[in-house]
Amino acid sequence: MAPTTRIRPRALLRASGGPRYAGALAVDALGTGLLRPFLLLYGMTVLRLSAPVTGGAMTIGVVAGLVCMPAVGRWLDRGARSTVVAASMLVRVLGVVLLLAAPTRNVWLFAAAALFLGIGNQTWPAAHAALVSSVAHGRERDAALAAGRSVRNGGLGVGALLATACLAGGTGALQVLAAGTGLAYLAAASLAWSTRVRDDPAAAAAPGRDEPAPRLGTLLAANVIYAFCLNVTEVALPLVLVTQLHASPVWSAVIFVANTVLVVTLQVPVTVLMSRFPRRLVLAIAGVVLTASYLGFLAASSLGHGWGPPAVAAVSVLCALGEICYAGSATALVAALAPARVRGRALARFQLSTGFGLAASPAVITAVAPHGAVALWGGLAAATLLSATAVARGAVRRRTTEPSSAVGVGGGIEAREQPQAVLGGAAGGRGQHQQLQP
Repeated sequence: MAPTTRIRPRALLRASGGPRYAGALAVDALGTGLLRPFLLLYGMTVLRLSAPVTGGAMTIGVVAGLVCMPAVGRWLDRGARSTVVAASMLVRVLGVVLLLAAPTRNVWLFAAAALFLGIGNQTWPAAHAALVSSVAHGRERDAALAAGRSVRNGGLGVGALLATACLAGGTGALQVLAAGTGLAYLAAASLAWSTRVRDDPAAAAAPGRDEPAPRLGTLLAANVIYAFCLNVTEVALPLVLVTQLHASPVWSAVIFVANTVLVVTLQVPVTVLMSRFPRRLVLAIAGVVLTASYLGFLAASSLGHGWGPPAVAAVSVLCALGEICYAGSATALVAALAPARVRGRALARFQLSTGFGLAASPAVITAVAPHGAVALWGGLAAATLLSATAVARGAVRRRTTEPSSAVGVGGGIEAREQPQAVLGGAAGGRGQHQQLQP
């Protein structure tokens, strides 16, 4: 029996961790939106550091966050959930405090601040996915992860808009924004910690539940390429619009806002709609859609200054849909494939691959773009299609090596997960959820 596509808001809120945890996500995202887009500007204008020094410190922060992921995975597999989420927020509070304490031209304190901010930013996604996996199961978990992404993107967008409105105040306004970010992180950490969600590692390791850890190498390698799509609207399109099509920067802003609105409004409905298909298939479809959008950008860039910018904006909608399908299926697929006893490490490895793709993509895009639209968009299209093919071939191998289930949406592990209450319908039984304290 295929799951229905009706969304139940109360069940979705419960599957997402409850009202307090949802509030923590919103407050954390709002605080992140206040500062993260302007951290480079803070280092250059408030602390008067050079652009290379500021950018280098921020890169070190990202790399440090990625290096910490294996330890985070082991911590999660010991049962910690809300504690890890709260810790990822408190680490960023420390980063903001160091940022505010840094005197002018002090690169070391800024680097330390960027280090802690980077660790918190990289740790949060895996910790959040692990927490949701403890309070929801199956397709209910998928919808809850999608809802978390919608809330986060909405909060980031609102925070960025508020910060943009305050930038006229100069360096003083940036310091106020940083202080507001620290307070938001502190409030979010308190809310997240108060949910007191834990997993029982002994139950996960009980006899009969010792499934072998999945081989995720191909999926993680493909994910590095997929993650490039998350920087298309922030890096590739502004670069192409301004340097190749000589368009107004307003076009970049319009595309970014439209992308945010599409993700906020469509992430949950599209994820629920696609729940009738196996997650691997949805991830492969996302790769095909992204490939088509990259080829669309290639065609649009050949139209020149007149029709090029509106054509790029139109194709960006297709790219956003591919991003939505990717984000709604990739993390959910890893959570579904990994046994509970190693799920934390699997999610940490997945975040490591995502973070690597996000860190590498700006350098790759800016290095390839001067060689022309064919090199940029053709290269992205070829790499993404190759990744989608690898994901799809993995789905075929699973169907031929594992028995199908009579209930569910596909073969193997994914098929054994029942449709859940958040999607409506009478078929879905709920898994054994971890209880949140009132």
